[in-house]
Amino acid sequence: MTPVRVPVQVPGAGYDVVVAPGLLDRLAEHAALPPRARTAALVTVAPVAALYRARVAAALESAGLDVRVMTVPDGEEAKSLDTLAGLYHRFAAVPLHRDDVVVALGGGVVGDLAGFAAATWNRGVPVVQVPTTLLAQVDAAVGGKTGINLPEGKNLVGSFHQPVAVVADTATLATLPRRERRAGLGEAAKYGFVADPAVLELLEARPADAVAGDPELLADVVVRGVAIKAGVVAADERESGRRALLNYGHTVGHAVEALAGYGTFRHGEAVALGMVFAARLGERLGVSAPGLAARTVALLRALGLPTGGLRLDPAAVWAVLARDKKARAGVRFVLCARPGEALVVDQPDRRLVDEVLRTLAGP
Repeated sequence: MTPVRVPVQVPGAGYDVVVAPGLLDRLAEHAALPPRARTAALVTVAPVAALYRARVAAALESAGLDVRVMTVPDGEEAKSLDTLAGLYHRFAAVPLHRDDVVVALGGGVVGDLAGFAAATWNRGVPVVQVPTTLLAQVDAAVGGKTGINLPEGKNLVGSFHQPVAVVADTATLATLPRRERRAGLGEAAKYGFVADPAVLELLEARPADAVAGDPELLADVVVRGVAIKAGVVAADERESGRRALLNYGHTVGHAVEALAGYGTFRHGEAVALGMVFAARLGERLGVSAPGLAARTVALLRALGLPTGGLRLDPAAVWAVLARDKKARAGVRFVLCARPGEALVVDQPDRRLVDEVLRTLAGP
């Protein structure tokens, strides 16, 4: 497959997302590495390091960089102040200078953590995102959002720090555990609901192939998702308007992650539950077309994602939602009018929201 290059035209900080199988060995060729960099801090997790560290390090060394591998814990729990402090100490020991580069090799957790460390080290050093999960390739690695979690909520500490390049080697998706691929498909489905119904049609037509990791199908899904996000980010880098639509399923999804304990649900699984909630709330408000909730549940079930069986205490959910970074005069919800058309609504009647939350206890 010929590499597909999707430009992200952020004013003053544009970069390309390159998508194709087999890119890891040609990382230096496809990533815009800082010309004065001498050292690369390669941040990854042990399972990914076992598979790809040697190849990525060799590619960076071929560009004349001294590569320092920095392994962090695996899982959402790694996005913590303690792990971040550990990275800072390792950066200091190198020492990592402002002209050097951080390379994030892994999924969304590594991208968020390493990206935030890069954003704040020496008041900002370049970062290259090398996502190896479907969720990261289709969404998390693109757009410059970085952050860590607190016990009080997800991504409450963070910044916008655009990468200098994103290199998505879709061959890495074949090595993912099936659960991780499914979680990524939850995030991919989001793009179908908010911007591109063709994504839904692809997944509805071939759910088993998507879960099995069909390379051509997943490459198509990744490119479509990246193209959507690139356009949204270029128009609204800091989420003051249109970019908020990409949070479809995330408001309640983040609450699910926090209340269940980080690591209980994969991010894409929590987003799937959040999309079921959003579709049902949209129909109850008369905002969403009838049948949207049923279509949402049918697709997510076909992909093996959760659509219910979760008992939530509405009061606990509201306590998490009140801390949402995007809350303005109440909690706003992203809803889908029909596939391809999303909108933000101000906080509905709390009793209605509570009723819809309780429906997630069902199948």
